[in-house]
Amino acid sequence: MIATKNSSSTNTSTMNIKPIFEKKDRPYVIAGPCSAESEQQVLEIARQLKEDGRVDLFRAGIWKPRTRPNSFEGVGSIGLKWLKKVKEQVGLPVTTEVANRQHVFEAIKHGVDVVWLGARTTVNPFSVQEVADALEGIDIPVMIKNPINPDLALWIGAIERIYKAGISRIAVIHRGFSSAGNSQYRNEPMWQIPIELMRRFPNLEIICDNSHICGRRDILDNVAQRSMDLNFAGLMTETHIDPDNAWSDAKQQITPKTFSSLLDNLVYRNVTTDDELFLENLDGLRQQIDLIDNDLLLQLGKRMKLAEAIGSYKKKNNIAILQPSRWNEILEKAVQKGSDHGLSETFINVFLKAIHEESINHQEAIMKEE
Repeated sequence: MIATKNSSSTNTSTMNIKPIFEKKDRPYVIAGPCSAESEQQVLEIARQLKEDGRVDLFRAGIWKPRTRPNSFEGVGSIGLKWLKKVKEQVGLPVTTEVANRQHVFEAIKHGVDVVWLGARTTVNPFSVQEVADALEGIDIPVMIKNPINPDLALWIGAIERIYKAGISRIAVIHRGFSSAGNSQYRNEPMWQIPIELMRRFPNLEIICDNSHICGRRDILDNVAQRSMDLNFAGLMTETHIDPDNAWSDAKQQITPKTFSSLLDNLVYRNVTTDDELFLENLDGLRQQIDLIDNDLLLQLGKRMKLAEAIGSYKKKNNIAILQPSRWNEILEKAVQKGSDHGLSETFINVFLKAIHEESINHQEAIMKEE
C-alpha cells in the first residue's frame, strides 16, 4: 500500500509554486551523463546535446550517493569547474545533485543554475532540512526527486521544507520507487503517486526521469511516452558518449544521437481543446463513468455491510477474522474473471486487496464492540 497518512492535511492552496523554466510550447528536456567523469567527457556530451537544439538543461552527477562504499561516488568538486565550462563554452544551463550544506555552497559558488535533491536525500527529513537551511535567501530553482520508497507524505514534506526556505521555483522528478519482487523496471513507476501529487499541486511541474525508472535502454522510449500521455512537464534522460563504459549506471544511459531519436518519436499531447464536438462527446462518456462509479460505491457499501454481518457471526463463535484459504480463493477467481473482462492481474490484486483490507477493518470494529 502507498503510505499517504496525514498527507491530505497539506494546505496546498497557500503555496505559490512557480515554474523553474520559462514556459515553452513543448515539454522541458534535461539530459547529460549520470556522472561527470572527465572534463573532455562532460564537454563532448554537452556539445552533442547542444546540436540537437531541444535540451534546456544539462545534468551531471558530481557527488554520487552509492549503496556500496567501494562504488564510484563521483569526482567531487572538481566536476563543478567542468559544468562551469559547459555554461561558458557550450551555452547550456547546468544542474547537479546536492545532498548537504557544503554541496549547496559549492554549487552556488560555481554558478550552477538549478540543483536537485536525490531520492536518498528526499527520504530523510533531516537531510532535506539541512539543504533547505543552506538554500535560504538564495534565489535558485530546485528539483526534488521522489523518495526511494512509495511514501507520498515524504515527497510532499520535502517540497514544503524547500518552499519554507523561500524557494518558490520548484519542480519534482519522478524516478520510480523501490519495490519487492521481479519487475521489468529498475524502479517501479507507480504512476498513481505522481498523479496524486499533480492533483494536490496543480501548478507543480513534474519531470519524468525515465532512466532511473527503466534501468535499461530498451524501454526508455515507452516510459518517456507514458509520461507525455500523462501531461508531465518534462523529461530527464541520462546520456553518454560511450554508455557501455560509463562509470555509473551504464545499462540505462544512451548516446546523445539515440536521445535525439527518442525525442523525435515522442508524441506530445494537448492538455485540452476548444473543439465543441469533442468536448460534448467527452462529457457524455464521463457522465456514463460517473453513473458506473456511483453504482460501484453503492455495491461496495453493501459488501461492507455483509462483511460486518460475517464479523458479528465470527465474534459469536470466537473465530479469527482472517481466513487465508477463503482469501486465496477469492483472489484466484477474481484474477481469472478480471482477465475475461480485460482487467490486468496487477489491477485486480490492488483493487481486491484494498477491499479486503477495508472488510477486515469493519470486522475488527465489530470485534471491539462491547
